[in-house]
Amino acid sequence: MGKAIVRSSAKGEFEVTPTESKTTGTVGNFPHGSRETPVISVSTREAERLEKARGHNADMDVIGESYSSIVPKKPANKGGVPKPAESVEGRGLTKENIQQTLLGRTQSRKSNGKPFVGRSRELVGVREAARRDRRQKFTNLLHHLTAERLRASLFELKKQAAPGIDGETWQDYAVEFERRIKDLHDRIHGGRYRAKPSKRSYIPKSDGTKRPLGIAALEDKVVQQAVRTVLECIYEQDFLGFSYGYRPRRSSHQALDALFVGISRRKVNWIVDADIRGFFDAISHQWLMKFMEHRIADRRMLRLMKKWLRAGVSEDGEWSPTKVGTPRER
Repeated sequence: MGKAIVRSSAKGEFEVTPTESKTTGTVGNFPHGSRETPVISVSTREAERLEKARGHNADMDVIGESYSSIVPKKPANKGGVPKPAESVEGRGLTKENIQQTLLGRTQSRKSNGKPFVGRSRELVGVREAARRDRRQKFTNLLHHLTAERLRASLFELKKQAAPGIDGETWQDYAVEFERRIKDLHDRIHGGRYRAKPSKRSYIPKSDGTKRPLGIAALEDKVVQQAVRTVLECIYEQDFLGFSYGYRPRRSSHQALDALFVGISRRKVNWIVDADIRGFFDAISHQWLMKFMEHRIADRRMLRLMKKWLRAGVSEDGEWSPTKVGTPRER
C-alpha cells in the first residue's frame, strides 16, 4: 500500500513525497485509496485539494475494519474543537437524523440476545479471503443476508426516495418494519421471495434526450442493499485506487479532485474522454452472470440476482420483460 508524507515549510507550502504502488509499479496508482503525485511544492489551496483527492473516507463494511490504510480523523467544528466521537465515520446507522425516534428505539434493541448491528464481524472473513486469493469462489453467501443486515439495509435507504410500483414509501414500510423484515428474511431463505418489476421513469439529459430510470419497490431495495453490502466485501479487493464509479464512500467530486491534481502537478500531453453509449440499457444478462460466477459460486445468491434482472419494468401500467439491460435509479 502506498503512502505519502506531507511536510509544511516556513513559506506555508507543502511537499508531497509519494511511494510507489505495488500493484502497477507507477506512482499514483494505488489499489485502495491513495493517489499521490511526484515531489513538488504547491500552494496551500492546491495542497488542500490534493488532500481531498487522496484522503477520502474509507468504506466501513465490517466493524472496526476499513478498506484503506487511511485512518479517519475526527472533523473539527468551526472553533477548532473536535466534534463528538459519534460524528466520526464508523457510526453506521446513527449517521441519519431522519426518523430519530424510530431509529433510536431500533438501535437500542437486541435481536436473539445479540446487539443490533448493521455490519457484522462475520464479513471480515469474506473480505480477507477475497483479498488473499482473487480467484477464490464463494459458495456460501446467502446466509449473510440475516434479519439484522436486512434491518440495517432498510435504514441505509434514502427516506424520501420516490416509491416503486408498489407505491410504498420508506415511512409506510417502517410502521411495522420488525414484522415485515422477519417475513422478508423467511421468504428469502425459503425460496419464496419474488422480485417486483421496476417502475419506469425518465429524466432529461444535457443533450436533450431522456435517460430511463427504474425505480425498485421498497422491499426489493432492502434486499438489494443487503446483497450489495456482502458483494462489496469481495469486489472492493479487486478495484484499483483510481477507480471511482459506483464505489462506496467515493464520488464524482473526488474523481475531479484527483484529475485536477494529476493535470496540474504532472506533465500531461493528452486526455481521453470516453463514454459507452447506453451501457446500462444494453448489458447482456448472460455475460453479466458469467462474470459474477468468476467469484460467486453460491447458486442461491446467483438466483436472487437473476430475479431482479428478469423482473421486467412497468410503464404506464404496462409490464414489459427485460431481456437485456439493468434498471438503474438516480
